[in-house]
Amino acid sequence: MNNQMKGVLFALIATLLWSVNMVIASGVKDHIPPIGLAFWRWTIACIVFAPFALKNTIGDFAIVKRHFGYLIITAIFGISIFNTLIYFAGQTTSAINLSLMAISIPLFIIAISRIVFKEKVSTTKMVGIAIIIMGVLILITKGSLQALININFTSGDLLMLLACLFFACYTILVRKKPAALDSKVFLFSVFIIGTLLLLPFYIFEHVNYNQVTFDSKTILITSYVGIFASLVCFYLWNEAISLIGTSKTAVIYYLIPIFSGIIAYFFLGQAIGLIQIISMTIIVLGLLLTNKKAA
Repeated sequence: MNNQMKGVLFALIATLLWSVNMVIASGVKDHIPPIGLAFWRWTIACIVFAPFALKNTIGDFAIVKRHFGYLIITAIFGISIFNTLIYFAGQTTSAINLSLMAISIPLFIIAISRIVFKEKVSTTKMVGIAIIIMGVLILITKGSLQALININFTSGDLLMLLACLFFACYTILVRKKPAALDSKVFLFSVFIIGTLLLLPFYIFEHVNYNQVTFDSKTILITSYVGIFASLVCFYLWNEAISLIGTSKTAVIYYLIPIFSGIIAYFFLGQAIGLIQIISMTIIVLGLLLTNKKAA
């Protein structure tokens, strides 16, 4: 398997696992407070990752210290803020609106890449992205223009849009990772820093607002988001960026609505109708067109 295929596969798996996180963000608003979910998510990720990365991180501490400013900024954008904002957004908006806002992530990434790295955006790529967005909108609105017009946006939608911008910045920062930083050391350092930065906010929420109840549901959810939606996803996403670049990796993120629909079909019994099949086909065709030029 060459690097191009490996990078696409890594991005696909990360996007698939993140699709479940979108459902969780909207589905647990009455069970786990947002900062508590974010804090324990990253705490679990740090604990699980420690046996694989702690020794190397200690050995490379001089390198980590040299690039500490870069690591702090990256941790703030990708760890402390991004998913915390998603969980806050899930308190006041629907899973449909979360998916709609998530469309902006690849657009932000491509726009920033154009500005920072002077990456050219070809006409073919722009047409492919337009086709993808059309397919996503058809999927979300079930083909109804009236449904699109009647979508009500809340403060949660604005928070989700802001979260998308932060994740786009994180993705760009990953591309700028200093060569001296080993991938595992980089990821573990970012996890640790991001979690520590969340700690005072978690304590504030715990004392003044809602507390995390550690029942079986909480343990199951935090274990999933901590291991799969955090550790596995961020590792695969970062590797995909290094293998195929930011723009190509970003476009694959558009598959989240498709994966979410498939997950809902198998686990929630939600039927996949003709509109879903048509929209999924349009999205895949747009991806093929976009990546044909980007390859």
